[in-house]
Formats: sequence, C-alpha cells, structure tokens
Amino acid sequence: MTVQNGLKVVTIGGGSSYTPELVEGFIKRYDTLPIRELWLVDIPEGEEKLNIVGELAKRMVKEAGLSIDIHLSLNREEALKDADFVTTQFRVGMLDARAKDERIPLKYDVIGQETNGPGGLFKGFRTIPVIIDIIKDMERLCPDAWLINFTNPAGMVTEAIYRHTNWKKVVGLCNVPIGMKMKVAKMMEVDADRIHIDFAGLNHMIFGLNVYLDGEPIIEKVIEEMTTGKGMTMENIANIEWDADFLKGLNLLPCPYHRYYYKTDEMLTEEKKEAEEKGTRAEVVQKLEEQLFELYKDETLREKPEQLEKRGGAYYSDAACNLINSIFNDTGDIQPVNTINQGAIASIPTDSAVEVNCIITKNGPKPIAIGDFPVTVRGLVQQIKSFERVAAEAAVTGDYNQALVAMTINPLVPSDKIAKEILDEMFEAHKDYLPQFKKPTNV
Repeated sequence: MTVQNGLKVVTIGGGSSYTPELVEGFIKRYDTLPIRELWLVDIPEGEEKLNIVGELAKRMVKEAGLSIDIHLSLNREEALKDADFVTTQFRVGMLDARAKDERIPLKYDVIGQETNGPGGLFKGFRTIPVIIDIIKDMERLCPDAWLINFTNPAGMVTEAIYRHTNWKKVVGLCNVPIGMKMKVAKMMEVDADRIHIDFAGLNHMIFGLNVYLDGEPIIEKVIEEMTTGKGMTMENIANIEWDADFLKGLNLLPCPYHRYYYKTDEMLTEEKKEAEEKGTRAEVVQKLEEQLFELYKDETLREKPEQLEKRGGAYYSDAACNLINSIFNDTGDIQPVNTINQGAIASIPTDSAVEVNCIITKNGPKPIAIGDFPVTVRGLVQQIKSFERVAAEAAVTGDYNQALVAMTINPLVPSDKIAKEILDEMFEAHKDYLPQFKKPTNV
C-alpha cells in the first residue's frame, strides 16, 4: 500500500458510542499510522449521534495536536471514494431491534442474545444484505481498500462475504480474544505483553488451546485459577462460575460466550431474571448510551471517557487499530482475526471463515495452522459453523426454509417446532428490515 499524503479511513456506523475508542486508537498510533482523513458515516436516523460523537472526535484530535481531518457524512458514496480502509460498526434497526432479538426468544425459554442463538441469526439476516451493498459501493469507489468489519455477528458476516461476493480484502474483528488475554494477564498479575494465547475457533466460539507466560505453557495454572472463582467475562455476559471439574476436563480456555452453550440453563435463568428486573441487555445499553452521549456533548471533554468500558467496548481500539496498523506497515505480528480458514483448522472447510491466530501482512492475514481441535469441542464448533453457513445462505437468498433450518440447527434452540414459532414471530417483528424474505404461502 503506497500512501503519499496519509491514509483515508471511512467508518460506517460512525455515530456509534464506540467511535471514541477508535479515534483514541488512531491518535495513539499516528506516528506509524498517518491518517489524513477520517470519515464518520451514518444514516439519517443516526444523524444526531453522529454529530455529537463527531464533534468529540474533532476535540480529541485537536487536543492531541494532530492534523487529521474529521468529516461527518450521511452520504456513503461521497465518503467511500478513494478510501484506504473501510471499517464497519453499524446496527441495522438500532438498539430497538436488538431488544426484540433478546426478548422474543425468552418467551419460548430460549436464550435471547444479540450474536448467539435466534438473536444472532436475525442480526445476521438484517446485516448481511447491507454489508453486501457496501461492498458493491467499494468495488466502484475504492477497489483497493481493506474492509475491516466489527459488525456482529462478525463470523457469519465474514462467511457471507467470502461465499457471496468476490471481495477478498476483508478481515473480521472481535475484541473477545484481546479481552481474554488481558484478563489472563490480570489473573497472573503480569503485563499483558508477557502472555501469549494460541487462539482458534469461530467468532464468539473461540478457545485458547494453549496459554504461555514468557514462552512457558501455563494453561493448567490458568484453569486452576479459574476454578477458584476467578472466571473471565464481559460487561454483557453474566459472570456465572464454571464447574471446576468440567474446566479441568476441557483443559482449554473457554471464551465468555461459551457459557451460553455449556451453562445454558443457568444463563437462561439469569437472563430472564435480568430482563424482568432491569430489562434486556439492549434496554440497559440504551440507558448507558444516553449517559455516554450526554458526556460526549460536554465541550470540555477531549478524551474517551472511562464509562465507555461499561458498554462492553474494552480493548476495542487496540484490536481495531492494531490490525489496521499491521496491514499498513506489513508488521508480520500475530493477531486473532476472522479470515478464510485455508486449512488452518482441519475439521473446518478450507473456504469457511474462522477466528484464529494469524500473521498480519500487507496482503492480509495468514492463518497459523493448529491441526485440529480436541474431540471434546470439535463437534460444537462444527455445529456452529453449519449454523453460520446456512444462515448466511438464507440471508442472501431470502429462503424461508433455509432460515428455519438455520434456526433449528443452532444448539440453543431445542426443536424445529419452537424454532418455527420463534422464527415467525421474529420475522414479523423485523419485517421492515428483511425485504429479502417472503414466507412460502404453503407454510
């Protein structure tokens, strides 16, 4: 990548409460990542938030004494022209749609979560067509740009891009792996740069196969610490303790999202209780966002507020900006990202998207082969990959029957009958954002 006058970066979903994390990350790396223009793009419904967060971004850049031009736009085509990197962090239907994703499944005693189970399925249905439209624009306006997707469900979205477009310069990204690394470092009371984890799996279905401190394996020690109640989780996932014997038998480092699959009953009970007492996570986040945007309006605020970490965005900027920096500078460092498998995981098709440690180069991620998963987790990973593939196919084709199959094969959904009941109610709830689907008349 040759850039004479600095980089042009476009962030679609620029009015997100996460944007200050991204801006902070770009500011910290300006010496090696010379951004000339940062375009924050949103839709008319998000214009107020875009203006608020955009003004904060401008103040942050000015405070840092940098010459990054911040542009705010509702015109995606105007923004995309000649971009070097395009990042995506949008939510179709906004938080109201997420609240439906979370609340409707609970009526059927099924976990409602924005990236797992029925909620993740419908977020994918709403998101994938929009991502494909963005790629069509990029093919015309910035054909050499890299697409860095943070939009969830990141694994399903990456899968859809690889299978249903010709765009190859795409990397999916999640902050879960870096969050796990930081929590292990805290658990071991050491600096994070002394910890290395061999990550492999799928988005929100990633395992630490091995954990190292200064190059020495310590996974047994980490698991032992976790059995004493020092579990790791995120702001949006209940911190239900793992069974000690189960963790020792697994002998892998699970990610916080694994609780939905291994502790389903407890998580469902907790989720229903929280929804009744405090509201769904989306409804909690709506209140958090109101508070954040009130903070962002403060003209004396010139840095990312600490309260943003309660939004679940911890280490977001490090993951995102490290990746962009490494591609631009061809660093060859190792990062866990969502990319095409290419044989890195033996039991996953080579042309499927996986989340795995990669060597990051100017030509993109080069997956590091792990061989295969232990038999203890191989089947679950394959089941989720089947779910992602069928779901992506349904999202693109608008095939109701495929959508029903995707819903049914997800391990959080107990039967085809319940799957169909949830599916039909969620289709009705989200019909304004799902024009590609038409229910067969004989169903």
